[in-house]
Amino acid sequence: MLESLLIISLIILAITAILCIIRAIVGPSAGDRLISINVIATKAIVLISIVSIILGEEYFIDVVLVYALISFIASIVISEVINKSWRKSE
Repeated sequence: MLESLLIISLIILAITAILCIIRAIVGPSAGDRLISINVIATKAIVLISIVSIILGEEYFIDVVLVYALISFIASIVISEVINKSWRKSE
């Protein structure tokens, strides 16, 4: 019962991640793209965590932690680039 519920949640999360990918491509602004990429990264973290629970493998949690740290650093770097380009346009 629990495993089927987790698989259904994986499918729903994957569909919503695809919708976020579309938003990242379409835009319309750089801020929208940044937020959608952050949402995709968060969904990927949750997906990997659920797969870890289903398979019973604990080492995926280490992967999740590293991925979360990389995602956080990438968000900061991208937001700084957007901020610098926004300041130049003023």
